[in-house]
Amino acid sequence: MTETEIQNKLKEIPGWELRAGKLYREFKFKDFTRAFGFMSSAALCAEKMDHHPEWFNVYNRVEVSLNTHDADGITSKDFDLAGQMNALFGA
Repeated sequence: MTETEIQNKLKEIPGWELRAGKLYREFKFKDFTRAFGFMSSAALCAEKMDHHPEWFNVYNRVEVSLNTHDADGITSKDFDLAGQMNALFGA
């Protein structure tokens, strides 16, 4: 995707930004159990898509970075997974 396409698509997915050439979002939850539950649900979505996130979790916080490694950039797959993660989060 071009920089313009990426910037336009970012307007469609609340909470996400471009950071270090990847889509990035930090999700915060009430506690670890909810954060881990989100990760488990997101993992099932990602596996179905065969598109796996880079993520980091500490207690109630989950940081997610998305890009398509074989395309060496951001593709529609990243936006699709970001949208599914937003839906799981309720945002």
